[in-house]
This record gives sequence, C-alpha cells and structure tokens, in this order.
Amino acid sequence: MDNPFVYGEVVPDDAFVDREAELDRLVSDLGNGQKVFLISPRRYGKSSLIRQALIALRRRGALTIETTVSSYSSYLAFLEGYARAIAASESKWERARTWLTEALASTRPEVRYEPKDTGLGRLSVAFPLVTTGRELNRLANDVFALPGKLAADRKRTVVVALDEFQAIDSFNGGSVEHALRGAAQHQRQVGYVFAGSEPSLMEKMIGPRRPFYKAGPVMRLQKISATVFGDFIEQRFMKTGMKPEPALAEAIIELASNLPYDVQRLAHETWDDVRSKGGRKVTLEDLHGTLTRLLSEQETIFEALWQRLTLQQRATLRAVVLQGGRDIHSADARERHRLGAPSSTQAALAALAKQDVLLKEASRYVVVDSLFREWVARRTF
Repeated sequence: MDNPFVYGEVVPDDAFVDREAELDRLVSDLGNGQKVFLISPRRYGKSSLIRQALIALRRRGALTIETTVSSYSSYLAFLEGYARAIAASESKWERARTWLTEALASTRPEVRYEPKDTGLGRLSVAFPLVTTGRELNRLANDVFALPGKLAADRKRTVVVALDEFQAIDSFNGGSVEHALRGAAQHQRQVGYVFAGSEPSLMEKMIGPRRPFYKAGPVMRLQKISATVFGDFIEQRFMKTGMKPEPALAEAIIELASNLPYDVQRLAHETWDDVRSKGGRKVTLEDLHGTLTRLLSEQETIFEALWQRLTLQQRATLRAVVLQGGRDIHSADARERHRLGAPSSTQAALAALAKQDVLLKEASRYVVVDSLFREWVARRTF
C-alpha cells in the first residue's frame, strides 16, 4: 500500500491540502494574462500550488511553461533552459526544433533531442555563438519574447511559471529584470507567475524603483489552517486502514510548526514506521519514536550546521527555540540566555535568517526546519 503522505517533491493532486481560494485566484489571474507575484517562505507548498494551477490551466486549453530559475549556474544557462522549456510545449520535437530555430534565427541555436536511453529524453538547446555581454543581452530580449510569439502562433493562452524567481537577481544585475518586464508587459495572452521562497528578496524586487514595481497582483502564501490540516491527516491515516489516536494530528502539526513540508514528513515517516510493524493503530508513542529516529538519522547534518554557527548565533538560536521565538530582544531573555548587547542579538538573528535557519513570522521567529529545532532543544546546551 502506498504511503498517503508526500514530501520532498511536488505534492500530487490526491495529497494536496486545502488552498482552494489561493488556487482559484491563481488560475483565474493566470488565465486572464495577469503577471502574478507569489511570495512564500520555504516549506509552505508554493511549488505544489503552482503545479496544481498549471494542471487546471492545461485542462482549459492553455499551454504551460515551467522552470526553476535557481537551478541554473549562469545567465546563459538560464536562457538556454528557459528556451528549452518554451519549445517543449510542442510535443513533437521536430516541430519544436523548427519553431525555435526560426524564432531565434539571428542567434542560430543548436537544438537537439537527447533520447531516453541517455537518461534525459528531452530537448537540448544551446547558443554557442553567444560569447559577449552585448550578444547575451540581445539573446535575452529574443528569448523573453518567445512566450508572446508562441501564444500568437498557436492562438492559445500561454502561462509561464518561473519558480525561485529571486535568483534572477544574481544574473547580470538589474538588466535582467528590465528585459523581462519589458517583454512581459506587452504579452497580453501570456500569464506569468513569478514565485519566490525568499520573502525579503522578493519584496525588494517588487518595491519602488525596481522594474517589477506594480507589474501585477501579489499573493503572499500563508500557513494552512491547523484544523483543516488535522482533518486531512486523520482521513489519510484512516483511508489506509490505520486508526490515529485522537491527539495525534494535533501533535504532528505542533511538532512541525504547521509547515506543510514538515507536517507531511512527520506523518509520512510515522505511517512508514507503524506499517513496518504491521500496526493498525497510530499513537503518540509511535510519533515520538519516529521523531527520535529522524533526529538520530539527521545527527551528522545538524551537528555540521551547528558547528558552522558562531557562538553568538548558537546562543541566539537556542534562545529562539527555548523562548518559542518570542520576546528575544527583551532584557529578561537576553539575560537568561546570556545573549549580550541588543545589537549583537539583532546581528545574530539577521545572520540566521540569511542562512535560512530562521524565519520571521510577524513578531515571532521560527526555526525553518522543525527537526533541527527539536535537535537544538534536546542536544545542545
């Protein structure tokens, strides 16, 4: 029997939780050619939401294009990958090659098909003649115009999803934003979702004096309702013939700080452990046994992360864990946890946030990885 909880990958339709309002809004905006900015901390299910929206839009006849900006090591590699993703909307590769070659005739792209026996089974696009900065900028303008050309040629709505969009900031400075905004604003039949999981960077990118300022609606993803998530957990356990203890779902959500990724991870691993024992009832004892196992398995990783922190950062992180993320700047907290001057505490918090260890939610700090939070609480002093 398949595990009913999914984590570490884009969640399939039957394991997707809630988000009906966000999904409806995203599908509607993208289908109408809007340029949407989706801002979400890591582990909130952003990529799964985007995938569900693209599936719904394809059912309505739209052509969809999806790529993750942070996957690329250079601006040229990104342009090659983006062009490949656009061309791949044509299912027959010979037609895709012809269309892309004609659309980018001035740069003479090399378009090949890498067969599945090589392990890829996909189009390969390269621009070997692009060697200078001027040629790269000209290529970018041509590639960013492709979605509009595709929509016009196929007479269909096109939807583009650029995930981890904040990584675009590292490519050739602000000129990338100018070029992409310049192309997108003229593409009426193309919907864009620019999605990012580093909220502070994304907020800067859509701020005043930046090219994407007021370019389109902004969606800020919030946590899923704990009640809805709890019902989902119970139903998924029972659907596979397991009876969860009444307080189990609530305990999973609390341990996971109600982060979708971590909730699914704890539920998934607990289900596996109970299943391996042939059990039919899932108890709090089972949950804590699974948690203990996971902490032991992650010991080396967490120890290495802890060692990379400065002493001030370690003390501040422990204070966040023991204080539940609240009142870290208070004199009482700084004295109790020996944090020193307020400026030192603030610098440590900023560094931990930059390293993706902490996330600020309103006035509260949260450890991004709930397992690491538990490890800090149990294994450090």
